[in-house]
Amino acid sequence: MSLQSLDRRARDLPYGTALADDTETVSWSRLADQVGRLTRRLLEVAPGPDDRVAVLGDNAVATMTAHLAGLRAGVGTVAVSRQLTARELVDLLGDAGARAVITGPAGEAAARQAGAELGLPVVVHGTPATNDAIDWTRWLAEADPAPVPAGRPARPPLVYTSGTTGRARGTEVRWVTGPVADSVAYLEEVAARSGFPPGPHLVCGPLQHNGPLTALRHLAAGQPVVILGRFDAEEFPRRVEQWRVTSSVMVPTHFTRLLALQEEIRTRYDVSSLLQVSHTGSACPPEVKRAMIDWFGPVLTESYGASEAGTVARISSEEWLAHPGSVGRVQPPFDVVVTGDDGRPLPAGELGLLAFRAPEGRGVRYHADPEKTKAAYLAPGIFTLGDIGYVDPDGYIFITDRAADVVVSGGVNLYPAESEAVLREHPAVAEVAVIGVPDPDFGESLRALVVPDGGEPAAEELDRFCRERLAAYKCPKSYEFVPELARNAMGKLDKRAMRRPYWSSERTIAG
Repeated sequence: MSLQSLDRRARDLPYGTALADDTETVSWSRLADQVGRLTRRLLEVAPGPDDRVAVLGDNAVATMTAHLAGLRAGVGTVAVSRQLTARELVDLLGDAGARAVITGPAGEAAARQAGAELGLPVVVHGTPATNDAIDWTRWLAEADPAPVPAGRPARPPLVYTSGTTGRARGTEVRWVTGPVADSVAYLEEVAARSGFPPGPHLVCGPLQHNGPLTALRHLAAGQPVVILGRFDAEEFPRRVEQWRVTSSVMVPTHFTRLLALQEEIRTRYDVSSLLQVSHTGSACPPEVKRAMIDWFGPVLTESYGASEAGTVARISSEEWLAHPGSVGRVQPPFDVVVTGDDGRPLPAGELGLLAFRAPEGRGVRYHADPEKTKAAYLAPGIFTLGDIGYVDPDGYIFITDRAADVVVSGGVNLYPAESEAVLREHPAVAEVAVIGVPDPDFGESLRALVVPDGGEPAAEELDRFCRERLAAYKCPKSYEFVPELARNAMGKLDKRAMRRPYWSSERTIAG
């Protein structure tokens, strides 16, 4: 949807639903007005071409509106977890070059503390602002809509992933390929690449992640978006029936919770309007995927990739039923390469490190971190996402294990280095290794293997210590005290050997 199209939608369908969440519904005319007012506000607080505005990922109308206004204004927004501590938030805001913070109730305390430390204005929606915070409703009401700035460079949203070095790194979303003239042209390209069928789209994951945030493309294309404040298994099919939802983005944890519903509840709601359910984030157990196809129909489309690269492989329900376990065929403009320990390409069917050849400008890149960007490449133009697998003779990719030290829990990438770095600060910890172990709900969860320094500390003390310094979801879910950590012949920690006792097969990742 171009800017003119947004105005046209507001004129032709002024009272039609554009956005809805758990507490409010916004019409197209109101959305157009709010985006115009936010354009002025964003340009006031972030006038420079490299300035950004952080938007904490509350699943709310205001979050989507802020990101859409950022696209319109050419002001880069930063999608931030509402669960971060103030300490984490200070680091992230400084790295991103944020000049202001927009938050809902969930992240208000940390945002206010970080904002005070960095001297940034904090705008609060969903609850009355107190003390020196800015009230969202008043902030918009007291602004006049601004015209679209001519020639403003395109500024895609920035999303953050945790780093293997223990520090989160940002990467711009890869929604548009190739150069664009300005922010107006970028928004038009985004609108043309929704990727979802026409009709209401249901957001059921946190809006700080790239997958759920792709709903912004659907909204820009002039299609309504409905937002679940938090995922509830019965609420999902109820909203599908209520709004006649045609698409959604989900992760396997959503599927397992849906399948746990009683049969009477599952058959109570009509989900036949669904035309596409994209799933990503982590491997889906075959029995879970087959059961979801039996329920929803062959509407599941699996995407494999990463925020820093975009989708590199995709597979439809029909293809998956013929090639169970595959994540699909490589997607243009990428080519898949499987390499051995010596770095040389391997033939079809041989197990090795999965890598992808990308044309100039389409490879992995991280914000303000050339070293991390360089580390993702095996050779010029060939990057890896850190997975081990093979490609069958028909070109279908299968993932068997993980080379990178990452745990995928509920579709969220968790990097053990973050919690390991925090736990090493505890005086009762001599050594620690955090690994992924099976979890019936999230697929995998973090488990800390701790070598005590003297007396054995209480697990509750370590958990409290970690949560005071990291977002709760980054902290280990369980702790185990061990006399030593497994190492390989070179003396390096052997995470695969540590994981092996917890898994029932040679595969030591979920799926």
